Amino acid sequence: MSNKAPVTYEVRTPVFDIDRVVSELAAVRHQWREGRQRSTEPGGRELPSREAVSEIMAGLRGALFPMRLGPVELRQESEDFYVGHTLDLALHSLYTQVRLELMYVARYEGKERENIDQQALQIVRSFSRSLPDIRSLLDSDVIAAYQGDPAARSVDEVLLCYPGILALIHHRIAHCLYQLGVPLLARIAAELAHAQTGIDIHPGASIGTGFFIDHGTGVVIGETAIIGANVRIYQAVTLGAKRFPADADGTLQKGLPRHPVVEDEVVIYAGATVLGRVTIGRGAVIGGNVWITQDVPAGSHVTQAGSLQQGRTVHP
Repeated sequence: MSNKAPVTYEVRTPVFDIDRVVSELAAVRHQWREGRQRSTEPGGRELPSREAVSEIMAGLRGALFPMRLGPVELRQESEDFYVGHTLDLALHSLYTQVRLELMYVARYEGKERENIDQQALQIVRSFSRSLPDIRSLLDSDVIAAYQGDPAARSVDEVLLCYPGILALIHHRIAHCLYQLGVPLLARIAAELAHAQTGIDIHPGASIGTGFFIDHGTGVVIGETAIIGANVRIYQAVTLGAKRFPADADGTLQKGLPRHPVVEDEVVIYAGATVLGRVTIGRGAVIGGNVWITQDVPAGSHVTQAGSLQQGRTVHP
């Protein structure tokens, strides 16, 4: 046997000045709220919850594609029951979040607050009735991805694996919410997909059927962009604004059309940047890393080399 005495270690519990930090954080919050005329009265949450929206989106994804994005143990004979139960939970939760946004807007913009419950109910009812159309749009996106990518082995692989499809599921839902008058919820839904995929689609962007985003990382599509049917874009494509008009006091004007219009059957290759309210004509092909700031006629082919040689954007 060893005669050595057992080794003992002194465990020191760190001491932090928690009370002081809590007090100083409270002072900072109070200063923020006073500076922006926010309520300082005791009460519940004022804004929609990102976590709640994330749970709602998970439920909606499952309800839209139950046998592929629903629970692993789901069987086809229980499909309708699952969809009904999941929608009931998701839509009731969505109602709560819609009401929070409407209350927030009414409180800080001086709008009427009397009919908010009814407004929230109507928004969620209208949204729920749009879900079959959203599913049909997404089916067209899945088919476009399958047909447009030779590496895709099945439509199921596309739905389960492609980041562009996840981004479009969120966008189709977010765009509907945006149109129904809850842009903050719509933006949260869009940003959840942005964080997961690296694809940034503003919920205000209007996108036609059969949209395919190949690879996808770094794609940016602005609020007022309009995209036609059967359009295909690749990674790092930007459909952005060229300039931002301001009021006399320097405040940026909101909502003006400032992003591109992309007509049907257009292909935009990786790294291309299209800025301003320009129109990319039907069937045009935009090559990689091209910078576009003026209209492109239908059927044109734009390449980086052609732009340099011709000193203009379009290279027929």
